[in-house]
Amino acid sequence: MAQRDYYEVLGVKKGASMEELKKAYRKLAVKYHPDKNPGDKQAEERFKEINEAYAVLSDPKKKEQFDQFGSNNFHQRYSQEDIFRGFNVDDLFKDQGFGTEDIFSRLFGGAMRGQRGGGGRMAAAKGEDYNMEVQVTFRDAYDGADKRIAYLRDGVREELSVKIPAGIENGAKLRVAGRGGAGRGGGTAGDIYLTVNVGGDPHFQREGADIVLPLEVRFSQAALGGSVDVPTMEGTKRIKIPAGIQTGTKVRLKGLGFPQGGKKERGDMYVRIGVKVPEKLTPHQRELLEQVAGEGM
Repeated sequence: MAQRDYYEVLGVKKGASMEELKKAYRKLAVKYHPDKNPGDKQAEERFKEINEAYAVLSDPKKKEQFDQFGSNNFHQRYSQEDIFRGFNVDDLFKDQGFGTEDIFSRLFGGAMRGQRGGGGRMAAAKGEDYNMEVQVTFRDAYDGADKRIAYLRDGVREELSVKIPAGIENGAKLRVAGRGGAGRGGGTAGDIYLTVNVGGDPHFQREGADIVLPLEVRFSQAALGGSVDVPTMEGTKRIKIPAGIQTGTKVRLKGLGFPQGGKKERGDMYVRIGVKVPEKLTPHQRELLEQVAGEGM
C-alpha cells in the first residue's frame, strides 16, 4: 500500500478535530465498504487505506508520532500490526448493517490477529511499551538520584519518579512496569523502558567502575617528587608524587570509584600523571637547565 499522507487520505486538513476525523472516516468507509462494492478491488484497496489512516489519526499517541516524523519515517517505526493495535470501529457501522469482524480479518489478516474477540469486541491486549531517554549528571550516576519524568500517556501528560541506582553506566536501560500505554479489552498496561544518558564531568573521566583524573605536574615535581592536593568525588585528597615519576603513570586511590552493580564494593580512582614542559624559560631557568643537561640529565 502506498505511504500517502493520512490527512490527505481522509480529505481533512492537518489539525482537524477528532469529530472531523470521525465524520470523514465514516463517510468514506461506508462509501468504499466491500459489502457495498462486491468484487471491486479498487474500492477494497481504498477501504484498506482509509482504515489505516483512521487507525493512526484516531489514536493520540500514533497521531503525535505521525505529525512529528511524517509518513515515511512513521512507517519505519510502526508495522501494520502496530498501526491496528487497539483499533475498533464496530459502533460506527452498526446502524449501516455492516459487519466488520470478517471484513477486517480478511483484508488485514495478521495485523488484526489478537486485536478483536468474538462478536467484534476487543480481545485483551497489553498496552503499548514506551521507549524514552533520561539525562543524568556524572554526580547522579555516582551517588544515585531520583528523577522526575514527564511524558504523554495515550495523549495525556503524566509524570513519574524514577530511581537512578548509584553506579549506573551510560546506555543502561531501566524498566518501569505498568506505566506505558493503557491495555485494551482489560489487558495490562504497557511498560516504560528508559535509556540512561550519563553526562560528562570537567575534571573526571570514567572507565567502567573506575574514575580517572588527568593531572599535570611540573618537571621539577616529577623529578624530585612531592605531594599535591587533588579533587575526588568525596572531596580533596593529598597524594604523594614519587621522585622520577613518568608521564602516563597512574597513582591509585582505592575505593574512590563508582559502586559496582549496586554492591558495597567500589571501583578505584586513578590520578594519571602528565609532566608539563614549560613553553618559555627565564634566562636563569635556562642557565640552570643547561648546567644539569651538561651533567647528563
